[in-house]
Amino acid sequence: MSVRSNGRNLSFEILSGYLPSSGEPSSGEVTPPRSKRKRKPKKKKHKTDGNATLETIPNSDDEALLLRAQEIGFKELESRRSVCGTSTTVVDQVHHSPSVSCVSFELRQRNINGGLGDADVADEVGSKKEVQEVNNVGFKRDGQDVNVGFKGLEKEKSLDWNQVMKENPGFLHDSSILEKSPLKYFMGEVYSGNSLRSTISVGNEKKRQRVYNSMFHVPWRCERLIVAGFFVCLDSFLSLLTIMPARILMTIWKLLKTRQLLWPNAAELADFGCFIVLGLGVASLQMIDISLIYHVIRGQGTIKLYVVYNVLEIFDKLCQSFGEDVLQVLFNSAEGLSTCSKDNITSELMQFILDEAIAVIAFVVHSFVLLAQAITLSTCIIAHNNALLALLVSNNFAEIKSNVFKRVSKENLHNLVYYDIIERFHITAFLLFVLAQNLLEAEGPWLSSFFWNALEVYVCEILIDAIKHSFLAKFNEIKPVAYSEFLEDLCRQILNDKPDERQKDLTFIPIAPACVVIRVLTPVYATLLPYGPFYWRFFWIIVWSSLTYIMLAIFKTLVILLLRFLATWYVNLRLRTKQHVD
Repeated sequence: MSVRSNGRNLSFEILSGYLPSSGEPSSGEVTPPRSKRKRKPKKKKHKTDGNATLETIPNSDDEALLLRAQEIGFKELESRRSVCGTSTTVVDQVHHSPSVSCVSFELRQRNINGGLGDADVADEVGSKKEVQEVNNVGFKRDGQDVNVGFKGLEKEKSLDWNQVMKENPGFLHDSSILEKSPLKYFMGEVYSGNSLRSTISVGNEKKRQRVYNSMFHVPWRCERLIVAGFFVCLDSFLSLLTIMPARILMTIWKLLKTRQLLWPNAAELADFGCFIVLGLGVASLQMIDISLIYHVIRGQGTIKLYVVYNVLEIFDKLCQSFGEDVLQVLFNSAEGLSTCSKDNITSELMQFILDEAIAVIAFVVHSFVLLAQAITLSTCIIAHNNALLALLVSNNFAEIKSNVFKRVSKENLHNLVYYDIIERFHITAFLLFVLAQNLLEAEGPWLSSFFWNALEVYVCEILIDAIKHSFLAKFNEIKPVAYSEFLEDLCRQILNDKPDERQKDLTFIPIAPACVVIRVLTPVYATLLPYGPFYWRFFWIIVWSSLTYIMLAIFKTLVILLLRFLATWYVNLRLRTKQHVD
């Protein structure tokens, strides 16, 4: 049997012998080949199956032999694989057909090697019934891989491009574009449909909901939470200016009425400690010359101006975190001093004084940072070289860059929203400072200019917060309902209803903003005092202070009542929503 591939004969060395039946185990012993019988060669015939071309055995008996050999199943190869000798190793690698004829494989090997005649080969496989197509079977000879099969017997073809295109007109997806003019090609692209669909997959309902969340749901719920948190901060700020002085006056009145030196409890000691910090903070800021700081900051370039503001904002956040720890330590010392025994009263009192001194230093520094921020913002608003716009753009987009492209968890997002709430309240205090400065020093019509500048600041803050939280929720796959959960926690904080320990409170310490506001409004009130003797000016100081206190107390009462009403309504709404979902 002669098999040709690419015009050259392949010859391999195999062991000869009889082939055992499928049930008989294979043996490594070699059986001598039978005597060769010569036959006259017949005309070559070619059989083509797809891309495979096989030059069949030039003998009629060999052709019948192939037909019978093609009907043996794949199991024959598995049981006779060991017949191959040491110089030829069969590799189990069958790519196309579930059955490969081991007999046909051996037949080709023996005939290529020239060791068997046609008649002997026919006798070897004459007892077989069925062999299906013979696919590519890999085997090794002398350490080299050789593929024998239909595809391995394919003739070499020219690699000339024109011939390839002639024989395979569908080689390119659309070879007709090579013959089109640029105008026809362009018109074909125009009528072919949307070109972006080839690079962008078609969205689904989940993608649509994601877009709506980024554009509508997250900004609305986030802004609703920030507004509610702003009024919580305002209530805390008003409590510092109204509730705390009232409690201190009541404690002093109780001491004067009983005429006994009673040891105050922890809450009263905490109030005294906060009042001392607030008073010393205001006194420290009174010694600072605002005009000097204003001219120093105004003398800087535009780039240095917003760099200074960003640095001050970083220190503001650091002071917030440190101030919270300091105040907690001070309250702990107040509780320890109120419950200590007489033997430990000296050490506890010294500890309380030390913690009070640390608190004074921390909040004086924080107050100075906020005052410098307010002066910087005032400088940008008064300037006429678009310094305010440069400040807002640099500050807000730096905030987006530092937050949006980071991986944040739901808890970190909760903290980030609370920082945005406190920042919104601080900006309000800064604008109040600018308003007070305009009342004292501005000339000509300034109210409309101040109104538009303040509106620009608030609009930029709202837009930046919306963009930041929309993309944070998008990139971290946080649903808008998370902001509703944050608002529910805040409402429960307002109602003092905390059934779950996982809820986080909005921690806002209004001492530093209160120091700045009092320092700013003091010169404004000084302009309202009439000239005259000291007792007359002192009388009007008491009058204006009392009127201010009454207005703040009324405003504080309205704020807390409104907050409690809305908090109750929202908590009940969330409960009904959860029951409806369940």
